[in-house]
Amino acid sequence: MAYLTTTTGNGNAAFAGIAGTFEKIALRLRERRLYRETFDGLSALTNRELADLGLTRSDLRAVARKAARNAAR
Repeated sequence: MAYLTTTTGNGNAAFAGIAGTFEKIALRLRERRLYRETFDGLSALTNRELADLGLTRSDLRAVARKAARNAAR
């Protein structure tokens, strides 16, 4: 009697999923680091310097978030 065993699919698919997860984590960490650097740098400016840039203190989080997303990708 003969037996034939075939497997279909790609065994690397699981590894690709894990690699994708790690890439997402790395991206989020880069974004977080860039966010903190941008936010801290802008926070160090005086109100007058921020006004010269057209910003107020309430704008800092949104500006830092947008800058981090754009720079990390």
